[in-house]
This record gives sequence, structure tokens and C-alpha cells, in this order.
Amino acid sequence: MLFAFDTLKRLQHEGHQIILWTYRSGNKLEEALDFCAKNGIVFYAVNKSYPEEEYSTKISRKINADVFIDDRDVRGMMGWGEIYQLLSTHQSSKEVHKRKRKPEKKKTYKSFISRIEELFKDDK
Repeated sequence: MLFAFDTLKRLQHEGHQIILWTYRSGNKLEEALDFCAKNGIVFYAVNKSYPEEEYSTKISRKINADVFIDDRDVRGMMGWGEIYQLLSTHQSSKEVHKRKRKPEKKKTYKSFISRIEELFKDDK
């Protein structure tokens, strides 16, 4: 993806720890890691929360992270520039507070089926 490596390298340089959480395993995973390394990205951990973590069925497989960047997010993915602006440590607190924030909406919870039905409603 355009600007992905540049953004991730800048974030790492600023002290962010990048974890790769992927479905890949075996040769496909090694190919992906080699490709990333050739482009300047070495991950803090791969498919685990920290490098020393040992796989166990007694712990959650969910990664312990502050932010998830997912190219298959149902809402779509932000651009890498927007991601950098959101996460960059080079912004002053004044700049961060100047950003327009959307007013918080009261959360309403709908069932999974209700949300799927909404996606397929005819716009009339």
C-alpha cells in the first residue's frame, strides 16, 4: 500500500512498537517478513503481543495493543498520512487539541443480524 513502509518506519523511529498480526504462517509468513525487512521494517513481535510470549491455549490470542491498523476494516482504512498524523509523537499537544472532534453519540447496541440487514436495505 502506498506510503505504508514510510509511515511505519517513521512511527518506529519515534518509538512505536509495531506488531504484525497475520493469518500467514510457514513459508508465506517468512516471505512477508523478508519483504518487510528488505523495505526497512522489522517487527517488535509477530503474531503475539511481545517477543517472548509462548503460545498457550490458556491465554487469549488477541494481541495486546493500543491501536490496530487493519486494511480489511469494515469501515474502510484511513490513508497512511492520516494514520501518521493520528499517531505521530511530533505533534504538539496544542495541535492535537485543535483537531475537530466529533461529538460523542450515545452508543446503541444492535444485534449482528440487524447490522447486516441494514447494509442490504434498499435506499428509497
